[in-house]
Amino acid sequence: MPLETVDTIESTPTVSAFFYGTLMHPKILRRVIGNNGKHLQICPAVLLDYTRHHVKNADYPGILPYERSKQVFGLDLGVEERSVRGTMVVGLSSHDIALLDVFEGNEYTRDEVSIRPLGPLTEIPDLQPTVQYDLVPTNPPPLPQDISQLSPPVKVDTYVYRNATDLDAALWSFDDFVKQNAWKWTGHEDKHDFYTEIDRRNDAANNK
Repeated sequence: MPLETVDTIESTPTVSAFFYGTLMHPKILRRVIGNNGKHLQICPAVLLDYTRHHVKNADYPGILPYERSKQVFGLDLGVEERSVRGTMVVGLSSHDIALLDVFEGNEYTRDEVSIRPLGPLTEIPDLQPTVQYDLVPTNPPPLPQDISQLSPPVKVDTYVYRNATDLDAALWSFDDFVKQNAWKWTGHEDKHDFYTEIDRRNDAANNK
């Protein structure tokens, strides 16, 4: 299915969102929203006082407020481990958000949170393939102990996991996902003999 061009995207209103799992990969995000993302900007960001966990028997993660994960898993974590690094995406249309809601499904609620940008915004089409993986580096510089040294908070939407009992205590790694499982979600455009996971979800939603 060809991606739509920016000319077919609503100009207003727009939504900013924080992505912390599979959707940090711009190729996956473009595939989910079904367009080229020319209207979007992206930058690295961090969500404080949340934890990111493996969803049981799945490749993707879910997040919980740290106080909730501390109750469920008995975790006593340092600043880095109770902070979720991800990407902020600016300029999402209402149609984009509707498709993202379908993609995330009823496992998540879309909630407003405050995040801290960790770099400048970049147009998604301007990203080189190698830079896409570096938006959330494997070994980033540590966060300052004094959070006032970070950029001012920005309110965005993000997807919070509903049922903590469906999460593992283990924290989720985007780097491991890219190395081991991203191919399932991005597919290969030159191969048409199988559906990718994203297409399967969209088909399931359309057939309900």
